[in-house]
Amino acid sequence: MKLISLFVCAIAGAALMTRGQDAAQPTVDLHPKASPENPPAPLPATSPELPELSQLDEIFKQTSLGKTADEYRMRVEWRKLQNQVENEPAVVAAKKTAEAAHTDLEKRKRLGDYYNIYYERMQALAGTPEMKAALDGFKAGHLGMLVQPRVRPAPSPASSATPAPSATPAGSPIEAVEPPLPSSG
Repeated sequence: MKLISLFVCAIAGAALMTRGQDAAQPTVDLHPKASPENPPAPLPATSPELPELSQLDEIFKQTSLGKTADEYRMRVEWRKLQNQVENEPAVVAAKKTAEAAHTDLEKRKRLGDYYNIYYERMQALAGTPEMKAALDGFKAGHLGMLVQPRVRPAPSPASSATPAPSATPAGSPIEAVEPPLPSSG
């Protein structure tokens, strides 16, 4: 009995498979003919004004992608400036003179000169006002770290506690990272 039902199923399956591959009828028209009643709509003669590629680039450079993306973009620009300025002759000479200082006071003064030269060169190369503002903050922070008001305090008219200088300027979009200090070696 099983053999007969298997034989019937095989014949029915073969019959169905042969009909599944029939060709399309020869009267089928794959390309509809244009009727004279419905002509295609004419295209407008003037196309809308499209901005130039450079204008599009500027638009997308100016749009903000979020706080994190803006901070990342600022940090990348800052690192590029650091890499450009790091090997300039004036910066290298200021770094070497700071390394050659004999006393702490002399070294702080020379490091102040080094930071002034370093950040002035970076500001000259900076392209955006945001970057220049961030560089001003970093410069102030690093020069503030050189001040040691408790070592030799100068008499002041009002005796008030001097707060410790902060390495991160208020409102800076970039975390405070030490610029390359002169290394002895």
